[in-house]
Amino acid sequence: MTAQVMAFGEALIDFLSNGATQAGELESFTKFPGGAPANVAVAVARLGGNSHFVGQVGDDAFGHFLKTSLDSYGVNTGNMLMTKEAKTALAFVSLDHTGERSFEFYRSPSADILFKASDFDAAWFAQGKGVFHTCSNTLTDPEITKATLAGVSMARAAQWIVSIDVNLRINLWPNGEVDAQRVIDWMQSGDVVKASLEELAVLAVDPFALIKASLAAGVTLFVLTDGANPIRFYTSAHGEGEVITPKVTVKDTTAAGDAFVGGLLYKLAEQGGDRASLAALSEQQLVDIVRFAAACGADSVTKLGAYPSLPTLTEAEAQLNRF
Repeated sequence: MTAQVMAFGEALIDFLSNGATQAGELESFTKFPGGAPANVAVAVARLGGNSHFVGQVGDDAFGHFLKTSLDSYGVNTGNMLMTKEAKTALAFVSLDHTGERSFEFYRSPSADILFKASDFDAAWFAQGKGVFHTCSNTLTDPEITKATLAGVSMARAAQWIVSIDVNLRINLWPNGEVDAQRVIDWMQSGDVVKASLEELAVLAVDPFALIKASLAAGVTLFVLTDGANPIRFYTSAHGEGEVITPKVTVKDTTAAGDAFVGGLLYKLAEQGGDRASLAALSEQQLVDIVRFAAACGADSVTKLGAYPSLPTLTEAEAQLNRF
């Protein structure tokens, strides 16, 4: 059985602005499926991987729209829950006169936050090997934090790879204040961590000391992005390496990070999908995996939208051959 990638967290509705910024213009919003873990699940499925999404949406029109959207892209939603206790989360994305995005989230409470630790089933992790993927948006509330850590614990017990995407959204935290120690503790429970330099600067005065401490805590692979600058990766076995990012014409950066993570996890699942296979990767294999992930991210920004911009394996490999 092909190792699976199980992405856990929020699936939500992105209402994207039409970009109206002039006085007298009417700003309108169009509905799109979104949420970083859901995007990652679609990215893996688009590449041909064994992709699963675990989380909770409202038993409402938006929740059913999200499930149908994930299904249509080949994501297994058999363990996706629906509840009548809260509505599906919404995010309104506006553009200012420079094209810069701003977000307004309607998520307190929302269905995704009500996913409980007891909603996880150890049987999900007993069906072969896999990668369990989480983001920090399931740490903003104490109860959803417990659920996240319960999933991490089950994945580790099954010898799955635990994937962490820091992916900080500061305005989702109470009063806009990130609980840095909570995030660091969760981050250091993982095997593979992806973070941006900007995110690490929120968590620690010295981001590179935090990377070193994370490797000492048991992280096997730490991937650091920094905009268009080279991607750096740090390992417990091979030291550090660097991958140059491809130069492409950018149309929309919405899905770039999730496409990158999807490509990374697709390759880790392909290589075996358990902690032993991760530890056995050579330095060259790690370079090749990060280059493939960079190609996925680069390809996604040349197209508009989130799900539609995520590359197929053919598109990712074509982009890879260009750099």
